[in-house]
Amino acid sequence: MKQITNSILMIRPVAFRMNEQTAVNNYFQKKTSDLEATINIRAQEEFDNFVDKLRAVGVHVIVVDDDKNLNIPDSIFPNNWISFHQNGDIALYPMFAENRRPERRQEIIEAIEKDGFQIKNIVDYTSAEDEGVFLEGTGNLILDRANQKAYCALSPRAHEDLCIEFCEDFEFTPVLFKAYQTVNDQRLPIYHTNVMMCLAEEFAIVCLASIDDKKEKKTVIKALKQDGKEIIDITEDQMHQFAGNMLQVQGDKDKYLVMSESAFKSLTEAQIKTIERTSKILYADLHTIETHGGGSARCMLAEIFNPKA
Repeated sequence: MKQITNSILMIRPVAFRMNEQTAVNNYFQKKTSDLEATINIRAQEEFDNFVDKLRAVGVHVIVVDDDKNLNIPDSIFPNNWISFHQNGDIALYPMFAENRRPERRQEIIEAIEKDGFQIKNIVDYTSAEDEGVFLEGTGNLILDRANQKAYCALSPRAHEDLCIEFCEDFEFTPVLFKAYQTVNDQRLPIYHTNVMMCLAEEFAIVCLASIDDKKEKKTVIKALKQDGKEIIDITEDQMHQFAGNMLQVQGDKDKYLVMSESAFKSLTEAQIKTIERTSKILYADLHTIETHGGGSARCMLAEIFNPKA
């Protein structure tokens, strides 16, 4: 199984703003006095620039426009509702915020098929929403596709039973733990695993300080080392600059670790040197998207893996 791909789905926003329904447990979002129309225009500019940078290095980006009539503020983060797998399966996921659920649009799946992805099977977990059970795709599931492990920080958006069900269906071994951040002097659950952890072919970027339980921390470290991953430990301050929210992709000639400008600026020289031993770095200014959406580069990228011929 491949760990990385050169094909990415991205959704261009038309109604991007701070989502009040996700802000209840996404402590990365920040409220500003900016007008919603201004926020959306800036987000579109950041999005377009990001797409241009990815395409310039040979990443195949499928861009689908959001539907203005749906008025969905977080459509720019498609990896929370869909994942693509090398056997031709796709998974559809239940989402915490009711106003995010219309993001799951059939025309997006059709656009992927039109581009050449053969869908053999759809595994649909969305009925779990009726029971108040959620699992927000590769926001919660950090997939080591090559070694068939799924790392998941349990939270109000990542239910343990559903994570285990996914792992049984897709033949992954679950590595479950809890990750926290400090909010007003309280340790509260991090909403998505992919803000504190990133898996590349050769290394893992992880905020070990966010895993408060010593046994759980040891379990995560052991699982990564078993598969030969070099661990790049980031601080909680770096995590808040989205240094955990990265994705390794394949370009025309090289592999790239994709991140935001704020994430890149937060890295130390030693961390950059470790990354650049095996992967080039590509970053873009995503300040507006990060501030209002509480997500960054990785959240915007849904990897597409074509089935084996």
